[in-house]
Amino acid sequence: MAQKPLIQLPEFSNVSTGTLVVKEALNFWNGERVRPKDTKNAEPVYEPATGRVLCDMVPCGEEEVDQAIKSAHSAYLKWSKLAGMERARVMLEAARLIRERSDEIARVEVANNGKTITEAKGNINTSASCIEYYAGIAPTLAGQHIQLPGGSFAYTRREPLGVCVGIGAWNFPFQIAVMKAAPALACGNALVFKPSPMTPVTAVILAEIFKEAGAPDGLFNVVQGGAETGTLLCHHPMVAKVSFTGSVPTGKKVMEMSSKGVKQVTMELGGKSPLIIFKDCELENAIKGALMANFLTQGQVCCNGTRVYVQREIMPQFLEEVVKRTKAITVGDPQLQDTRMGALISKPQLDKVLGFVSEAKKQGAKVLCGGELFTPSDPKLKGGYFMSPCVLGNCRDDMTCVKEEIFGPVMSVLPFDTEEDVLQRANNTTYGLASGVFTRDVARAHRVAENLQAGSCFINNYNTNPLEMPFGGYKMSGFGRELGQVTVEFYTQLKTVVVEMGDVQSLF
Repeated sequence: MAQKPLIQLPEFSNVSTGTLVVKEALNFWNGERVRPKDTKNAEPVYEPATGRVLCDMVPCGEEEVDQAIKSAHSAYLKWSKLAGMERARVMLEAARLIRERSDEIARVEVANNGKTITEAKGNINTSASCIEYYAGIAPTLAGQHIQLPGGSFAYTRREPLGVCVGIGAWNFPFQIAVMKAAPALACGNALVFKPSPMTPVTAVILAEIFKEAGAPDGLFNVVQGGAETGTLLCHHPMVAKVSFTGSVPTGKKVMEMSSKGVKQVTMELGGKSPLIIFKDCELENAIKGALMANFLTQGQVCCNGTRVYVQREIMPQFLEEVVKRTKAITVGDPQLQDTRMGALISKPQLDKVLGFVSEAKKQGAKVLCGGELFTPSDPKLKGGYFMSPCVLGNCRDDMTCVKEEIFGPVMSVLPFDTEEDVLQRANNTTYGLASGVFTRDVARAHRVAENLQAGSCFINNYNTNPLEMPFGGYKMSGFGRELGQVTVEFYTQLKTVVVEMGDVQSLF
């Protein structure tokens, strides 16, 4: 009997905090959910807002990974032969289904990730737009035609790579799965996606939507697991490319493993991004920008502008207003519309972030607000992983909180005097994912953007990341790009075809 999609099961209807328990298998290939034979290594997955067990994550072993990749290869052989317009129709139907079910998907995302329902709804709608964007690109893929002497000619074909692997992170579970799937599928590839072991649920919903939209079985597959499963994926001989989102240390390992088979890789890694606020800025916008740069998704965003450099003359006004607004952020049940900050992903992550705040105090930083465990008044949230959003003042560039990625709701604020001084300090990092500048001086804005060593620079805003534009890092923040038209180059390979229209001119 055909499986009913997860999102249509009774327990997935009107999800609220503390209600969802997932008993279904969460691996998916050959067009259906699959439970691995060996379940002894199953790990509990927790609902961040309550600390209760949401489901068990059963990791895939060698046999399951092989099955998923072979399923993907079979789908690739069919999918890659379709015209771009035919692929686009399937993708547009998938986007329509996502929009139709966006509220339900968002509620599951919140249960699994802890971010607010407001943010989750935005993520799901962005995901639908991303698929629509690449559906539009699919029919436009083309090569070059070059005329050669004597009527001969040459042309290039932009061809798919084959089976691609996507390894996702836990901060945007559904959206990252889409950001890897949409360009891969538009270009004619198949994808095997491994979510973070902490957020295994919504990628399966995406897989079922692609199936319902008319994709061949095996086109988008989900394998659950941790490092061991990731290793099996990176080493598999039928995998042509690995796209990884996560930390720098894990990214290095993925690169090393993929290099054994000379596989293409895209690395979207960590960041410690600078946000520079000049005294001639529109201060209200700069304050809102700094809050958006630090507190979305409980501060668990790789491109966050966590080093906030403020020109000394406006530091008092800036700090007064930022602290006041940070204190006013509503922390609590992430499924409620009025909540503005939910729970961190896990107890270890919460402890790690609080440890950074403690270390900052020891090194001389001043906690201007927050940075403490937070217990909401609702009894069902007592076991959740909440903390109060934190602003650190009196920071220096040599402090741990300024140098290392915290991945939590902690803003470090530093004074500066001159443009030359702040650019040198902003670039003094091994990271280079994002950056930002607030100023009314148009020439300065573009000058600073040119000189910041980062893959993105926001002028008079932060964390907008339009999906039509490429996203990726400099330095140890990675290489390759996601989003934008250029991503086509990272999911295709070029073949040159040379056509002789006359006789062969031989030297022999």
